[in-house]
Amino acid sequence: MDTDQGNGARTRAEDASCARHPRQIGRCLRTTGLALTAMAFLLGGAIPTVAQSYRFSEFEVQGNTRIETASILSTLGVSPGESVTAAELNDGFQRLQRSGLFQNVEIVPQGGTLIVIVDEFPTVSQIAIEGNRRLSDEDLLTIVQSQPRRVYDPAQAERDAVAITEAYTQAGRLAATVQPKIIRRSDNRVDLVFEVAEGEVSEVERLSFVGNRAFSDRRLRRVLETTQAGLFRRLIGSDTFIADRIALDVRLLNDFYLSRGYADMEVLSVVPELVPSRDAYFLTFTIREGQQLRFGNIGVSATVPGIDLSEYRSEVQIDPGDLFNPQSLERTIQRLELLATRQGRTFIRVTPQIERNPRDLTLDVNFVIERGERVFVERIDIEGNSTTLDRVIRREFNTVEGDPFNPREIRAAAERIRALGYFSQAEVTTREGTTPEQVIVDVDVEEQPTGSLGLGANYSAEAGVGVALSFAETNFLGRGQTFNFTIDTGSESSNSQVLFVEPYFLNRDLALSFSVFYSESSRDSLSFDTRTAGFRTGLTFPAGEYSRLGFTYTYVNNKLTRRDDDEPLSPILEADAGEAVTSAAGYTYTYDTIGRGLDPTRGVRFRFAQEFAGVGGDEEFIKTTFLAAGQRRVRNDEIVLNATFEGGAITTLDDGASRQSTRFFNNQNIIRGFESGGIGPRDLNFDEDGAALGGNYFVAARLEAQFPLGFLPDEYGISGAAFLDAGSVWGLDDKMTTGPIPIDDDFFLNSAVGVGINWDTLIGPLRFNFTRAINKQSFDEEQNFDLTIQTRF
Repeated sequence: MDTDQGNGARTRAEDASCARHPRQIGRCLRTTGLALTAMAFLLGGAIPTVAQSYRFSEFEVQGNTRIETASILSTLGVSPGESVTAAELNDGFQRLQRSGLFQNVEIVPQGGTLIVIVDEFPTVSQIAIEGNRRLSDEDLLTIVQSQPRRVYDPAQAERDAVAITEAYTQAGRLAATVQPKIIRRSDNRVDLVFEVAEGEVSEVERLSFVGNRAFSDRRLRRVLETTQAGLFRRLIGSDTFIADRIALDVRLLNDFYLSRGYADMEVLSVVPELVPSRDAYFLTFTIREGQQLRFGNIGVSATVPGIDLSEYRSEVQIDPGDLFNPQSLERTIQRLELLATRQGRTFIRVTPQIERNPRDLTLDVNFVIERGERVFVERIDIEGNSTTLDRVIRREFNTVEGDPFNPREIRAAAERIRALGYFSQAEVTTREGTTPEQVIVDVDVEEQPTGSLGLGANYSAEAGVGVALSFAETNFLGRGQTFNFTIDTGSESSNSQVLFVEPYFLNRDLALSFSVFYSESSRDSLSFDTRTAGFRTGLTFPAGEYSRLGFTYTYVNNKLTRRDDDEPLSPILEADAGEAVTSAAGYTYTYDTIGRGLDPTRGVRFRFAQEFAGVGGDEEFIKTTFLAAGQRRVRNDEIVLNATFEGGAITTLDDGASRQSTRFFNNQNIIRGFESGGIGPRDLNFDEDGAALGGNYFVAARLEAQFPLGFLPDEYGISGAAFLDAGSVWGLDDKMTTGPIPIDDDFFLNSAVGVGINWDTLIGPLRFNFTRAINKQSFDEEQNFDLTIQTRF
C-alpha cells in the first residue's frame, strides 16, 4: 500500500473512531493538530493555507440539564455555515472548560454536525463543617465563599479549605488540616463537607530575651501582648502564637524602653522557632538596650520676633536630671504651641533641638519657636464608620476646616480616636488639597463590637456568694454614649444600677451622667435590714491636663427596718428606723496621673468631694471626703509600692443627728483585717457582739507592696502582696443608751498587717488576704482571711 494511502486510511479510521467514541474528542483534536503540524513541517511550511477547517450546519448539545443550549453555543463561538479551523474550534473548547460550569467538555465534529458533550458540575445542596470544636460553625461559615444552590466549584472549595486553615492558624493551631469532600445526592446535587482536624494549640512554650541587662526577662514578659505558657496551662490558661502580634510586641518593647530613658534601644530580631511537633514555639527577642539617658539643660529660643520667652519657659515642665521621655517632649511642644495659639499667633511650630552629652549621658534640649508653612485644613473626610456617627469622630479633632494645619495636633487627634475603644483600626493620614496651601485629612476606621453582656459569679468572705448580670455599651447607638445595667446579688445583699453617660453634652467636653440605683442589705451580724433607692445626675468637665471637676445632685430614699420586733435594738438605731429622704448637691475634684503621667514609674491621685444635704428632704448635713494616693515602681519596675490616705467627716446642721444610712462604716476598702462595721462606735448592750453604729468621721492609711513570687514563673499570673493598714471610725452626735455599758465613740487607731496573693486565672481574678490585727479594742471584730473572686462568662 502506498504510504500516503496508508496514512489516509489511518486518518479516516481515527475519524470514524472519534465519531463512535465522542468522549475521545480531546485525543482526536490533538491527533488532528499533530497531523497538520507534521504536514506543515514536511512541506517546509509551503501549504499553510490547506490547514484543516470545518463547516457545520447543525449543532447537537448533550448532557446539559441546567445550562441553556444557546448559552453553551454562545460560549463555544461557532456559527452555522461559517468555516472554522481546528485552532478556533480548540479555543471554543477551552472557553467552555474555563467557564467553571462543567467537569468535562468534549466536542466531536461529525460531518456537517458538531456534537458538544458536557458534564455539568453539580449544585451544592448544603454546606457543613465537621470535626470543629474550638471554632464554631457560625464563625467558619462566614469565611466560606462557596454557597448553597450555586454550582459546585472544586477550586473554590479548595480555597475555602485554605481560608479555614488560616483561621485555625490565627487561633494558634498550626497543625490544623481541612479537607473538602462532597456527598453525591440525587438530581445532580452534592453536599459540600469540610472535614476539620484541629490539632493542638501552638503555644509559646518559651518566651526569652537576649541582650537585656537593665530589665529581667520576667519584667519584659509583662510588657508584651504575647504571654508564655505555664506548667499548669490547662488550669491557668496559656497564650497561642500569633505571628501578626509580633509587630505589636516590638512596638510595646520600644515604648517601654523609651519611656524609661533608653533612647537608643533597638529590637534587633525576633526569632520564632517551631518545635517538630508543631504544637509549640520558642520565641526569642534580641535587643540592644543602649544607655539610659537623662535630660540636661533645657532652653527655649525663638526665630519669630516679638515673643516673650519667659512666658514660654514657664510652660516647660521638664527639669534637668529627669529621665528622658519622648512623651515629655511631645507634651511640652503641645503646651508651647497652645500658648502661641492663645496669643493669636498662627502657623507657629516648636522644634526640639537635641544635643547629646556622651560624658554624663544627658540630652540638652532647646525648644525653637519658629514660623511654619502657611497651610490650611481644607476638609476632614471620614470613612469606614457604619455605626458610629461622624460627629463622634470629628469631635476628637481640635482642628476644623479652615484652621491652620498642625501635624502634631492631627497625630494627637489620631491617638484620641484610637483611645475611644470603638475601632479595631484607626488611621489618620493627610494629602494635598485642591491647592498646595491646603491639605485634606483622611480618617479611615474599622469598627469593632463595643457592647458586652455578662453573667458572673463572685464570692467574698464579707458578702458571701453572689451572681451578677450586666449589660454594657460604650458606644450606644453610635453616639459615643455609655449605657450600663447591672444586677449584683449576694447571700446578704443585692445591688442594681442603670447608668447613662453622654460624654459630649451640648457638643462640649462636658459629661452628663444619670443613674438609678437600688440596694438591699440583710446581714446576719446585724439585727436590722436596710433598703436604699434613688437616682443621681451630674456634670463633669476637665479642669486641667490631669484633673476633672464634677457637680452632682443625689436623691435617696433610705429605710431601716427592725428584723424581729421581739429582738432589742439600740436606741440610736431605733431613732433611725423608718424612711428618710436625702436630697443633696455636691461636687468632686480629681487629679490623677497614675498610669497617665509623663513618668510611667510613678503617679499620684487626689480626690476631694463635698455633699450638701438639705435641698429638700429630711436630712441636713455636709459630708466631706478626700483621698490622696501615690504609686511608685522600683527595682526595675518589679515591685509596685502603693500608699493611700483618705478620710471623711459628716457635719450635721441645725443641731440634728446623723442617720445610720449616712454615717461611715468600715469595709475592706477602708482598712483590712476587720469585718464590715467591725470597728468604730458600738452599742454593747444589744446584740451578741454589739450593734455597729458607724461614725461621723473616719481616717485610713494603707501601705502595700506588690511583687512577683520568685519561685513561680511569671506566666502563672500569681503575684504577692504585703500590706499595713491603719485607721479609725469614730464620733456620734448622740450617745444615748438604755443599757449599763456606755458607748465609746472616741478616736482609736486600729491597725492590721497582712499578706496577699493575687491570681489572674481563666475564671477571673482571685485575691487571698491573710491578716492579723496588731492594735484593736476588745469589742472590735476581726476578719483574718478574705477571699474575693469574680468571673464573667
